[in-house]
Formats: sequence, structure tokens, C-alpha cells
Amino acid sequence: MNPAPADEPLGWLGIGRLGLVQSAIAAIVMLATSLLNRVMVVEYALPAAVPAGLVAWHYAVQLSRPAWGHGSDRGNRRTPWIIGGMALLAGGALAATWALGIIAGGSVWGYALAVVAFAAIGAGVGAAGTSLLALLATRVAPARRAAAAAVTWIMMVFGIAVSAAVAGALVDPFSFVRLVAVVAGVAGVAFLVATLGIWGIERGAAAPVDRARAPAPQFRVALGAIWADRDMRRFTVFVFLSMLAYSMQDLILEPFTGLRFGLTPGQSTQVSSVQHGGVLLGMILAGLAGSAFGGQSATGLRHWIFGGCVGSAVALAGLALAALVGRGWPVLANIFALGFANGIFAVSAIGAMMALAGGGTGAAPGADAGLRMGVWGAAQAVAFGLGGLGGAVAVDGMRGATGSVPESFMLVFALEALLFLCAAALALRAQPQAEHFGREVTL
Repeated sequence: MNPAPADEPLGWLGIGRLGLVQSAIAAIVMLATSLLNRVMVVEYALPAAVPAGLVAWHYAVQLSRPAWGHGSDRGNRRTPWIIGGMALLAGGALAATWALGIIAGGSVWGYALAVVAFAAIGAGVGAAGTSLLALLATRVAPARRAAAAAVTWIMMVFGIAVSAAVAGALVDPFSFVRLVAVVAGVAGVAFLVATLGIWGIERGAAAPVDRARAPAPQFRVALGAIWADRDMRRFTVFVFLSMLAYSMQDLILEPFTGLRFGLTPGQSTQVSSVQHGGVLLGMILAGLAGSAFGGQSATGLRHWIFGGCVGSAVALAGLALAALVGRGWPVLANIFALGFANGIFAVSAIGAMMALAGGGTGAAPGADAGLRMGVWGAAQAVAFGLGGLGGAVAVDGMRGATGSVPESFMLVFALEALLFLCAAALALRAQPQAEHFGREVTL
């Protein structure tokens, strides 16, 4: 029996397999940004600025995402870029762990190795993640895009949760040797899962070249062509603003509940569980309802994006009031509502990215999907890097200026709400531009 054409839309099994790849990427990233972060500060007594700077550096390296995406556009297959990126990501996590041992020995070369290792982590995430999203954009049927976005992002959260649980259970009692074994084990299993998940999705190594597709232009030419598109620029600004607002509360939410509501450290850690529970529920709703009602185009998903952004702004406005009211405010319910709205927004935005990238301006639909996903991924990485640090710095700055903890958190949460409203306004300014995206329309 002859294989199906390489551009046949993916079924649910194929979407689930790509979700496994996303979960594998997230599992290794968790090791670098969470486990190693904690070990550097607690077990090795390094200044908190060291892991914070390394994590920021890995985000900065992801500015290379457009180049990785364009590279996968120029080839006929994205599988090698995904597997290669996973290898780079896993190798970077192992190198970062070895760097800790060298730092503990008192050598400055450990810091140099850590910088190189986190650069590899950022490049690996960029290569594998961008190519994976481009593959989803070009191979998922329009009616399934919202649901596919929900599946892959839910599996990303699942990968983080499983990796954190396994690594946390196995790393105690702590020793450097045990840490190396845990990181190597988790990274190795994640690489194997990703390889099995992607293998054969593009019909094997001998998949025929699509003769209808013209050779991709050089990177600078291709980037200039898509950046000349007003709608592309507008959507990139939307991604940056919305993801900046999305990430600003990452480092301040738990301290906020402790300072204003007297939650113990154990109770404060439950805040993350409550928020992620809301995120998962919002993702499921947006995935199911978005696919059933208007999920076949970016314009249809625009309304879900708008609702998620406005809902997030309302929830953040509630937290701003909570900062003033203090005890008595239903803060956990408020945080759950924030997570729920964030989940709706995130899945709808990713679905819209898939719809827009799956059209493109190349000689064939999706010909520049990798480059487009790369540009949006770079905007997201910059927003995440600035957002987490910016939220914490803003609270500290406000406390220094006002001397008031309640007012400091109120102003920062209000700023986040304003950013989400600006993102919602950008989503509403959408005008149908069918000539840019074939049957699709833009945000």
C-alpha cells in the first residue's frame, strides 16, 4: 500500500503524538528553569541572580527562533529540526548540571560552561519548538486547530508536572551524583519520547518533494517580506503584549498571597495548583468550543482571544482590589478565574497562530510557516523574559516609592490588566484580509 500524501491532515493520533513531543520539550525545560534554579540557590548557596540571569539568557537566545523556523521551511521535512533541537536541549541540560559541579569546585570555568549550556537550552527549545508548531500549523485541519492547540498545551503542562514529580522524588537525598543521574534520566527519556512521537509523522525520510512549492528565499529576504505585512506586525505586537501581561504575575503571585492574606509557605504553594487547574479547564473549554464554534479561521478564534484577554483583565482587576481589601477577599477563587481566562486566551492565540502560519505568503500554503512561528516565538520569549523579572522589579520599585505593600501590588496588577485590554483591542481591530492568507483572515 502506498503511503498517504505528505500533506494529508493529521488525525487525532498524530496530534496526540506531536503533543508528546511538546511534553518532552517542557519536561527538559523544567529541569533547567526550576530544578537547577532551586539547586543553585539552596544546595549551592549561589546568589539568586545567577540562575535568574541564566534563565533570562536562555530566553534571549530564543530570538534565534525565526532563523530555526526558516531553516525548517527551506527543507522538505521538519522532523530533523525537531530531533536535532531535542538533542541540543537534552545536551544543554546535562552540560548545565555538570557546570554546577565545576562551580562547586571553585572554578570560574563552571560559569562559562553554564552560559554555554543555557545557550544550548534556548537554541534547542527554539529549533524543536518552532518546527513543531510549524508542523502543526501545516498539517492540522482547520476545524481541529483550536482542539489541537489545547491538546498540545495540556500535554505541555502534563510534561512539566510529571517531570517535576519524578525529579523531585528521585533527587532526595540530594547529592551531585544523584542530580546528574536524575537529569540524565529525565532528559534521556524525554528525548526518546520526542523521537518516537515525531518518527514517521512526515512519511519517512524518503518523502517526496512537493514540486508545487518554490524554493524558499534567503532568510533576510523572507523575513523582510513577512514583516512588510501590516497584519503580521500587528499580530506580533499582540503576541508580545499579551504574553507580557500573561507572565508578569509569575514571580509575585505567591508572595502576594503570603504578604496580604497571611498564607503559610505550604498554603502559598497551593496557589500555583489552583491557578493551573483554572488554566487547564480554560484550555479544555477553548479547545472543544473553539473547534465547534468558529475555530476554523483566525477570525473565528479572534472572539475567543478577545474573551480570554478581557476575562484575564477583569480577574487581574479583582486582584488589584484584593491587594487593597486584604483578608476577606475570595483570593483563591479570583486566582482560579485568572487561570481559567488565561487558558482560554492561550489556546485561542495558539490556534490563531496555526491558522495564520498555515496560510502564509509563500508560493504554497504554509511555505513560510516556520519563519512566522519563529517571529511569534521570539516575541513570546522576549515577553516571558521581561515579564517575570519586570513584575518582581515593579513591585519592589513601587514599594520603595510608596512604602505601601497593598498599593504596590495593586498598581502592578492594574498594569497587567491594562496590557491585556490593549491586547484585546488589537484582537478586535481585525479586518478580513483574504489575499494574505488564502481562505484565512487575520487578527
